[in-house]
Amino acid sequence: MRHISRRACAVTGAAALTFVGLAAPTAMAADPVEPGVIDPALTSVNLLNINDFHGRIDDNGTGELGLKFACTLETTKADLGEDSTVFLSAGDNIGASPFTSSSQDDNPTIDYLNALELKASAVGNHEFDKGFSDLTGRVSTRADWDYLGANVYERGTSTPALQEYSIQTVNGLRVAVIGVVTDETPELVTPTGVSGLDFGDPVAAVNRVAAQLSDGEDANGEADVIVAEYHEGATEGVVEDATLEEEVAAGGIFGRIVTETSAEVDAIFTGHTHKQYAWDAPIPGGSGTRPVLQAASYGAFVGQVQLGLDPQTGELGQYSVTNVPLVSAPTEACAADPQYAAAKAVVDQAVATAKPIGEQVIATVADDITTAVKPDGSRDDRLRESSLGNLTAQVWLESMNATGRPGADIGMMNPGSLRAELYYEPTGNEAAGEVTYAEAASINPFANTLQTIDITGAQLRTVLEQQWQPEGASRPFLKLGLSENLTYTFDPDAPAGSRILSVMLDGQPIDPAATYTVASSSFLIAGGDNFTELREGTTMRDSGLIDMDAFVNYLRANSPVAPSFAKHAIAVQDQPAQLTAGETTTFTVSGLDLTSKDAPRNTQVEVFLGERSLGVFPVEEVLTEAPPFPTRNGRAEISIDVPEDVAGGDATIRLVAADTGTVSTFPVTVIAAATSTTTTDDDDDEPSSTSTTSDDDTTSTSTSTSGTPTSTATVTGPVVETDDFAPGATPGAVASLLGLLLAGGAAAGTFLVRRRSALRQH
Repeated sequence: MRHISRRACAVTGAAALTFVGLAAPTAMAADPVEPGVIDPALTSVNLLNINDFHGRIDDNGTGELGLKFACTLETTKADLGEDSTVFLSAGDNIGASPFTSSSQDDNPTIDYLNALELKASAVGNHEFDKGFSDLTGRVSTRADWDYLGANVYERGTSTPALQEYSIQTVNGLRVAVIGVVTDETPELVTPTGVSGLDFGDPVAAVNRVAAQLSDGEDANGEADVIVAEYHEGATEGVVEDATLEEEVAAGGIFGRIVTETSAEVDAIFTGHTHKQYAWDAPIPGGSGTRPVLQAASYGAFVGQVQLGLDPQTGELGQYSVTNVPLVSAPTEACAADPQYAAAKAVVDQAVATAKPIGEQVIATVADDITTAVKPDGSRDDRLRESSLGNLTAQVWLESMNATGRPGADIGMMNPGSLRAELYYEPTGNEAAGEVTYAEAASINPFANTLQTIDITGAQLRTVLEQQWQPEGASRPFLKLGLSENLTYTFDPDAPAGSRILSVMLDGQPIDPAATYTVASSSFLIAGGDNFTELREGTTMRDSGLIDMDAFVNYLRANSPVAPSFAKHAIAVQDQPAQLTAGETTTFTVSGLDLTSKDAPRNTQVEVFLGERSLGVFPVEEVLTEAPPFPTRNGRAEISIDVPEDVAGGDATIRLVAADTGTVSTFPVTVIAAATSTTTTDDDDDEPSSTSTTSDDDTTSTSTSTSGTPTSTATVTGPVVETDDFAPGATPGAVASLLGLLLAGGAAAGTFLVRRRSALRQH
């Protein structure tokens, strides 16, 4: 007998008679329980989930990761019961994949997930990497599962461009899976590939479809259980190990997912931000909680939600939520499982196909060159500058300046396109320091072409400002990798649009009106990752050179390649624009240390005015956590005394942290000490002093015949009289001071005479 939807029961008279006392269709409280202890009297629906798998059927040339994941999934299915379990995904199954999969257009990953019986998946932004036509043609044709995108519409219409939901029968119940993708997708992929699409509000789309599936009308679809698959998630970088309450308080799309997703939705899976959490979230407008989960990324966990429904009323009575870690090694039981065996065959074939090319040693590295490391030790902290990001930007610059290329002034690299690391220690059969083709190719797996574009200095500053992403973005900051000739300072506390303080190219301030040529991937130059100012440039030139090939060629030509641990971006709070000779200036610098693997820590920073050292200051090993972004390691409190004899005019403050080779500069204007003219008394040959005042008439300096400043008078208010002259003062000096007092009092009105001895201590 067909199960009657609990929602349909609540709104039809016949159903109300069948289920006595059934409440109106509002959220019912369900009890969260520990995994595996759902009441056996309840009807079980077990949901297994992945997100951001990114073709991780193999990550080291052995297929080990793919086999561990397959065994974990199949073991969990067996433990829960095959008939009561369904395998789902929150998107990004393909794209940004390691060499084994990417070198074969991710076809092995699609075949692998087919073997493991994936039933439905939201589209992720990476499903659009090769354009909408590739997704709806090659990918969807090869995939046995339903690809869902309820918030993807034909441009300018409300017509869905993709399937909105999928109905799966699980333990006799109709389980509806609604899939949506981040509405930032046009900024995360090459815009031309999705030019015919609109990406709408994902929460609104889920709620629209959930209402349709629970309105009691069989004609437009009904469901017993509704699951939302969001390719969106908790904000990256809020705080490490954030609570649900902290993530919701941070606002943005995740806060809305938790607080605004319809109460008709029984379970919420999320993705995109590569975070790991399993939370009990309050149901909006009702009582009780429901599961909200994300299973990290790359198949590191299997997300698991168990639902227990009352077989009489259809109401959800219990649930559990957890992330299942991978088995340490495939088991004998897995070897006998037909789905595991099919997945293993795909992995083995893919590894064998990729191996001959991938194992070729193309270069060597002198040390690890990596993305930034997160506080928990994992890779790919996109909030931070990295040795790999800066190296890649340098590769783009040098590649575009090679003979026959268009030429460029600056290289830029977006952090999200760095998908692997260059490790010194071997990951396979290669020797220490050796880099294989597979390792190098995995760094940039997207097959973007390298392009150049012309922008003004003012636009360059805007591009750097756009590292702070739009309000509500899942990743609030994305740190650009920069070629070695570009550095800048910023104020993390400044309001949006005014955080960049100074930008230096080859040690000189950029000219806002001048034109500079930027080299980068076609993704970034088209405005990807919300760097929209780049696409406003002029004279775009496409080199036709694939980014992966350029990177591999650079490593070959420059082997051995050593990492640079020099920072390009330094936070400066209270950065001075003007220095005055003889005065003290204080400011704070932070973010002096990289967090890439093996990056040394700076212990001190030396401050130069031009070529003149003004002091060495200790660097504290301090983590400045976000917000404000970006998070920063290494801080120094700077207090410099500007020499009295320094020349006035334009100058540069240079910060040098020798431990890492970091050199950061910013321009200043120096106000020289106000100097006096000196006359000689012909009668007694005694020097006399003539007071001169600065432009603001607040200070005057007395200068001896040797040119050395000897006294300063500060005009502060009423006359102060003193007869306490410095010990040893000559009568001539006393006479000079009295003469000044008598001569200037009537004209100046107010002044202060200070003792010569005190002034010499200035």
